[in-house]
Amino acid sequence: MYMDANATTPLLPEVVEAMGPYWLEVYGNASSIHQAGQSARAAVDRARESLARLIGCQASELIFTSGGTESDNMALFGVLQPLLDVLQPGGEAPHLITSSIEHNAILNTADALRKRGVEVTLIAPTSAGLIEPEALKAAMRPNTRLVSIMLGNNETGVVQPVAELAAIAHAGGALFHTDAIQAVGKIPINLAELKDVDLLSLSGHKMYAPKGTGALFLRKKTQLSPMFFGGMHERGRRPGTENVPGIVGLGRAAELAAEWLSTGGPERLCALRDRLEQGVLAGAGAGAGVNGAGAPRAANTTNLYFEGVEAEALVIALDLKGVAISGGSACQSGATKPSHVLLAMGMPEARAWGSVRISLSRLNTGEEIDAAIGLIVDAVARLRMVAAVA
Repeated sequence: MYMDANATTPLLPEVVEAMGPYWLEVYGNASSIHQAGQSARAAVDRARESLARLIGCQASELIFTSGGTESDNMALFGVLQPLLDVLQPGGEAPHLITSSIEHNAILNTADALRKRGVEVTLIAPTSAGLIEPEALKAAMRPNTRLVSIMLGNNETGVVQPVAELAAIAHAGGALFHTDAIQAVGKIPINLAELKDVDLLSLSGHKMYAPKGTGALFLRKKTQLSPMFFGGMHERGRRPGTENVPGIVGLGRAAELAAEWLSTGGPERLCALRDRLEQGVLAGAGAGAGVNGAGAPRAANTTNLYFEGVEAEALVIALDLKGVAISGGSACQSGATKPSHVLLAMGMPEARAWGSVRISLSRLNTGEEIDAAIGLIVDAVARLRMVAAVA
């Protein structure tokens, strides 16, 4: 029972099928002008159109990348590094605002920019994991050039009020970027309506496409410097020969996501998540709860805490029973500190250490949910008993 979809999703059979011909038959370089190359180029263009329809933007506003981390780096460095390059001695450095609950793809990039001279402010969330618009207003400065706030949190699933936050950034003269890696394909996104969002990152392997694929939305007329240098691929913004099979897979996954979103998929998945939460909390009794409860959340994600239980022990116990969950972000596996997201929300360390993330996929069934409830409740009871004896 795989319930760690926020770490990665399985490839859907339709995605595998779509990619097949581009490994062995249509293998031309998409930048070549002969027929083999132009067949590959047509496939890349179709995939770009499919992804654009999913998120409500123009195809020309999408840059294909190797994944979410590259897209996040490209957004932050691409906007801020040129400002550092022209900064005169004694001049005012550009200011970046982000939040303390971002993925490390943002936080570590922000830290690297700070070391190069960018001023960085981290906004703390509420206890429910929300970034309040008033907190952003208070953090804005005349030299704020970029605000980056994630759309959906990878650990709690909490969805941020991005439209309002982006409007505040624009009112203060800053660009707005959102890490939507855990949101694209899970919640409806329409960038034609989110007019103040200038950049958006997404990742293929979070939406049933292959690993090593992703994209950055860059609104028309938004200036961005490339991170790499070489050819003129992706309109000169991301040089390197395109991963045609991967891009085709991402495009097909986008089509399937659009269909799932429009046919009640989120509602069905939310019902399964709520069923899981209610069953586990009823069975685990006092000292258990949901981190981020009360805030808007992506339909597939729950973050549960259990007093008297260490998350790592629970993850291992459930793995031995055939249930795959996690203690937080997969990128933090083996960390010696509890989740920075939960700590930023003001939780005591003991509660953060006892919290696990369960992230469902479209493939999970009601039967799996019911089986998982029993296994989780039993594992929590056993671990609490062991802790009490110790």
